[in-house]
Amino acid sequence: MKKVKEKGKEAVHTEQKAELSAAAEETGSKKLNQKSYDKELAKLHGELVKLQQWVIHKGLKVCIVFEGRDGAGKGGTIKAITERVSPRIFRIIALPTPTEREKSQMYAQRYMPHFPAAGEVVIFDRSWYNRAGVERVMGFCTEQQSKRFLDRVPEFEKMMIESGIILLKFWLEVSPEEQTRRLTARIDDPRKIWKLSPMDVKSYDRWNDYTRARDDMFNATDTPWAPWHVARSDDKKRARLNIITQILNAIEYKEIKGEKIELPKRKIDKIAPGKEYPFKFIQEKY
Repeated sequence: MKKVKEKGKEAVHTEQKAELSAAAEETGSKKLNQKSYDKELAKLHGELVKLQQWVIHKGLKVCIVFEGRDGAGKGGTIKAITERVSPRIFRIIALPTPTEREKSQMYAQRYMPHFPAAGEVVIFDRSWYNRAGVERVMGFCTEQQSKRFLDRVPEFEKMMIESGIILLKFWLEVSPEEQTRRLTARIDDPRKIWKLSPMDVKSYDRWNDYTRARDDMFNATDTPWAPWHVARSDDKKRARLNIITQILNAIEYKEIKGEKIELPKRKIDKIAPGKEYPFKFIQEKY
């Protein structure tokens, strides 16, 4: 979308949100089935492995940030990205509540030790943008602190990029109806109840506050050097595929051809009767 000179950022973002809403109406009823999803995801996983080898080969430093409301699908998207690559190359960072010592530090200081070195992809499941979102909405920082953060973070991210880091920022946009459905589903599901934190419950009725915080964040930090990529996430499967595709398109990479691997021949000696080690096998219930 080209900006005309007389339009400010707020007008541009209003148009972007209108386009997102219109597109959502077109595709909202077309849920992707599991078979199609698995087929496409397998292809993308193959490409992510190629990207991984290229990152190692070229010593690239990649930082991917995921933000969005509770229940937007950040965790599932990150799992889809990382389930077929090496956890030593694709590192997931999900920091806990800051300690008293960390609270006394420069705000971004607790995130910087986790930035990627050469040959690494670091994925932040929530990031320094906590200050623009949950901390602001839930009163963990002042409005002045949040505004100061928004004023300074573009230059902070420019320094990241100038140091050689490839920075990708994703916002997962979920509707209020779908968020309610997902959060409600966690209550009685023993596999998901851990995802529903007391903070999630407290923030549930602050939809409008989070919307204002999101828009302020976009207006201040959607820069040419570090733009926000918005993914509609009411359909989790489509969101995951679209985000992985965006990552692959954003980073130039090539397949590294290697020699075909062949397992060597080996000889396994038989163990003499009575010499077997008395292994303590687990109970085979299944």
